Amino acid sequence: MIGVGPNFHESAELAGFRINPEPTVFMKAPTSVSGPFDPIELPRLSTRTDWGVELGVVIGSTAKYVNVEQAMDHVVGFTLANDLTERSLQLQRGGQWFKGKSHDSFAPLGPWLVTKDELPGYGEINLWLEVNGQRQQDSSIAGMIFKVPYLVSYISRFTRLEPGDVILTGTPGGVGLSYDPPRFLANGDKVRLGGDGLGVQSHVCIAPWGDHER
Repeated sequence: MIGVGPNFHESAELAGFRINPEPTVFMKAPTSVSGPFDPIELPRLSTRTDWGVELGVVIGSTAKYVNVEQAMDHVVGFTLANDLTERSLQLQRGGQWFKGKSHDSFAPLGPWLVTKDELPGYGEINLWLEVNGQRQQDSSIAGMIFKVPYLVSYISRFTRLEPGDVILTGTPGGVGLSYDPPRFLANGDKVRLGGDGLGVQSHVCIAPWGDHER
């Protein structure tokens, strides 16, 4: 699973990230994938676990050095995703994006794989996310800085994309890190998210280690 860093001006500016001239690309461990109704497991000693509703792009055929015009030929469809992040691991303690984004249950996908013909207007769909019934994110992906065909083409220059690979395309404004003071997930929090034509996910946050604090 491949993620893309700040890809919306609003989200980047509010969270204090710099917009680079090229996409910021990172990996999420395959073990971070979970189902659309599975619990979100907060990491041990986590105090800064954050949310991020995203459009997931599912690769349908091998892509290597493809140009932008051909990129969508290699996409089978789309899915709803939540790119969860433990911010203290991502940004502090000499952090790295992989460390902050690869915990178990940090990449819920689904509930559906929606094919391209079922979602022809994918570039303008609305994504939203709620925590405990309060809307935190609600934006169109039309505001993406780097569009889906460009992302597929760009990533295929550096790694071969294979069927079943998923590209997470970035989250719009409203992540917890962007608030003053920041808002993060705690044990028992309920998270719901959805997107036009993509269905709805629903999760409860759990702290199986017994040592989570807000």
